[in-house]
Amino acid sequence: MPAPPPAPPPQPAAARPPLVAELSHTRVEITTGFSGTEVLVFGATERLLGEGGDDVLVVARSAVPEPMVVRRKTRVLGFWINGASARFRQVPGFYLLTGTRPLHDMMEEEERRTKQLGLEHLQMAAAGNQDEEFRAALLQLKQSAGLWHEEDEPLRVSGARLFRARLPLPATVSTGDYRVEVMLVRDGRVLARQELGFTVNRVGTAARIADIADERPVVYGLLCILLAAFAGWLGSVLFRRG
Repeated sequence: MPAPPPAPPPQPAAARPPLVAELSHTRVEITTGFSGTEVLVFGATERLLGEGGDDVLVVARSAVPEPMVVRRKTRVLGFWINGASARFRQVPGFYLLTGTRPLHDMMEEEERRTKQLGLEHLQMAAAGNQDEEFRAALLQLKQSAGLWHEEDEPLRVSGARLFRARLPLPATVSTGDYRVEVMLVRDGRVLARQELGFTVNRVGTAARIADIADERPVVYGLLCILLAAFAGWLGSVLFRRG
């Protein structure tokens, strides 16, 4: 009898990716009662995280930058009026950075600047006035509104390889697409990265009100005036009866 054909060689096992990440949800819906929410980023790494091991860095931002004007208030004859201003052509409406350690402990200054990581290295070119004071004012405004964060508190690590991070979205968050970059950092360098995304949309009554405001601003303005007048009249009637 002829000898049986030799068995095929075993297939090499697929290499495990050094980093795997996912989002808790990819769609955030804004209703009339929306008061903010959070998106959870979670994942795992091949090597251990923490001291002597790898680091994970998470950066979330709005996908499309937006222009913004910062004005200095000037007091003239007892009145506050708009003074000098700076127009920033492209700034992220939302920006959040967090990691297993503070960013300055993970990477050297040159690496952070090259990759534009951290609030101090955001690209915010101003048209007209180049005074550093306006950049500082923009930074303060965004941080006060809860739209820009650079978290010093590390993201949560479990079992030395599993991680999760919270991305808080305030009630003032804008609609649109958002990009989340999850990076694996080793010896101060980005070894691997994964890009995720989610969308913020208005739904229900909030969406209809926004559509009227965008498409028919005059009608929207008249409706606001009528509602304010009705609220004032109703309040006066109730207080008079009381």
